[in-house]
Parts: sequence; C-alpha cells; structure tokens
Amino acid sequence: MIKLENVCKTYHSQRGEEIEALTGVSLEIGDREFVTVVGPSGCGKSTLLKMIVGLMPLSAGAIYFDGTLVKGPRVDVGMVFQSPVLLLWRDIIHNVLFPIEILNRKERDYRAEARALLELVGLKGFEDRMPWELSGGMQQRVAICRALIHDPNVLIMDEPFGALDAMTREEMGAELLRIWQERRKTVIFVTHSIQEAIWLGDRVVVMTPRPGKVAKVIQVNLPRPRTLDMHYLPEFEKHAGEIRELVFKKNERRTG
Repeated sequence: MIKLENVCKTYHSQRGEEIEALTGVSLEIGDREFVTVVGPSGCGKSTLLKMIVGLMPLSAGAIYFDGTLVKGPRVDVGMVFQSPVLLLWRDIIHNVLFPIEILNRKERDYRAEARALLELVGLKGFEDRMPWELSGGMQQRVAICRALIHDPNVLIMDEPFGALDAMTREEMGAELLRIWQERRKTVIFVTHSIQEAIWLGDRVVVMTPRPGKVAKVIQVNLPRPRTLDMHYLPEFEKHAGEIRELVFKKNERRTG
C-alpha cells in the first residue's frame, strides 16, 4: 500500500551546513499491516513519518500511496502524536469531531461515528467532559478516536504512549491492538521501546543512527491476538536480542 524508494532528507543549519537526517530509505508496507519503527534518538523516525503523510518535502527519492506519488498532505491518513494535543476549550466529542470541521464536512453526519469510537475505547459517557477531566491515558484514547473519525486508510502514530507511565502504556498498547483487530487499518507506529515494537508489530523496522536508514526489517513470528505474557516467550527474547544488537552495535561503532 505504501512504498518508499530511496528516500533522503537533508536540512540546512543556520550556518549553512548540510545535516543529513535520512539517507536511502526504501520500504514497502502492505495493506492493513501493523509496522513498528524503532531506532536511536535523532535517527529521523519522526521526520520519516512527516514525509510519508506529505507534511514535509523529500530531498530525494519518492513515496507512493497505492501507486500515487505523495506530493502534499493527505486526507486519508490519521495521526496520533506523543501528546494528545486536545483543544482545552472543546468537550471530548467536539475534540473527536475536529478533523471533520477541518475537512469542511458536515458534523451531524459523523456524530454517531464519534460516539461509536468513544464507546470502542471505553469512553462512553465522557462525551460532554472537558479534556482536563480525563487522565493522560484517557486523553490519548480521545486522540486515537480523533485520528479515526474520518475513516482513514492509514494510521500514523509517533511515540503515542511515550509520556505515559508503564502500566498505562501496557494498557494502551493492548487497547490499540484491540482497535486494530476491529478496524484493520494500516498502522505505522514509531517507538523507542524495543519490547513495544515487537509486541505490537507484524514487522519491526530497525533504523540506524543519523543519517537514518533501514538497518533491517524483522518479521515478528508471534501469533495474534497478542497477549502480555508473550513477552516471556523465547521467540520474543530472540527478536529483542537481535534488535538490541543492531541498535547498540551501530551506536558503538558511531561513537567509538
């Protein structure tokens, strides 16, 4: 469904220096596939997501959605960020409906879907609450509903659980897997957690230090639906060890 061909991104500093963020990234992501991306800080993971959805131009290469070249922002993509970034002056249901307003569609046509999504994530009865009345995990559930309200083909998630405590993070991961099982969107999920990347993904894309490129794509051989006790399986530990080797060995070569 999504194809990246030799994608590169170079920034220019205030001094006029070129900073190579990404180089030669090639990757194919299938329809309804759950792909996780992991790598060291500063390797260009977030930059890659912005280019995939058309929010940032490429320096070289090309990105395609179903064979169509990405030339600008796409409306068939939903995004979830590390912070829920809810509008504090709007109640929960109107936060969920905000993309409908941006897309200049009729709100009344999506109210039932907004309520259905809130029920899907366990927030039925919270439609009229304000964001500050919800916990961090609950706010992030609202952010996921907002990303899904216009029924996008692709869900892009940039460290969505990074600011949550460990227990809430596990709960949100399980919740996301349940939603994905029901809605079956194509998901690209960036994380710093190796365990999270393995537990959620069909494949894990391991990035190198800057300039970021694909070190290896690892097929996760764990059955679905996933459960937390899979963290203790030998296959899980094997995947984790391989990813650590790729990430930390490359870091050692870079700093040594």
